[in-house]
Amino acid sequence: MATGQGGIVIEGLRKVYGEGDTAVEALKSVDMTVGPGEVVGLVGPSGSGKTTLLKCLGAILEPTAGRMVLGGQTIYEGAWRTRDLRALRRDSIGFVFQAPYLIPFLDVTDNVALLPMLTGMPNAKARARALELLAELDVAHRAQAQPSQLSGGEQQRVSIARALANRPPVILADEPTAPLDSERALSVMRILNRMARQSRTAIIVVTHDEKIIPTFKRIYHIREGRTVEEAGEGRAL
Repeated sequence: MATGQGGIVIEGLRKVYGEGDTAVEALKSVDMTVGPGEVVGLVGPSGSGKTTLLKCLGAILEPTAGRMVLGGQTIYEGAWRTRDLRALRRDSIGFVFQAPYLIPFLDVTDNVALLPMLTGMPNAKARARALELLAELDVAHRAQAQPSQLSGGEQQRVSIARALANRPPVILADEPTAPLDSERALSVMRILNRMARQSRTAIIVVTHDEKIIPTFKRIYHIREGRTVEEAGEGRAL
């Protein structure tokens, strides 16, 4: 799929750990595209390179070779093309993890509003943005609650709101449904698909969760550091 003005493009991505006889090629040649508004699955056995790929995409780990484009911006082509990787992660990439990692001493609204505040958005505007997202994710009634007062499903919805707070063109979700039962897992996928369409966000979901794999229209399998694309079922949510 062509990504046009946004989305994710990965071409010939390699990552080698170490040098000489001890070198390990974690990623050998990874090619992926994810269009704006698309949610794509990434699956593979442990040790296949999923975590390494996600860290490279998240500008946490520097690749060895290849090219990465996020939201229409070339961020890596043989070397990093941006000096401020922290700003890149803050402004262009939303992260959703298996554990929500909410800040325990902030209420739900401030957990979501914190990132826009850190980018210089006025507090009132940041909180208004947070409340807007919480309403879209059906957790506005928990806006003043502490994270410890939320159910697992509610915590994950708040973490998705936080990932969307700065309107990033890309979201990387690492096992976001692993701790959830079937109903809540499918609810999270329904939300991710809806938010992808509404915000034209490109989303990669790394997963082992058999419950959600039928929801993807496209799936990338990663094996021994290489990716293979296949059509998914695209089951309606």
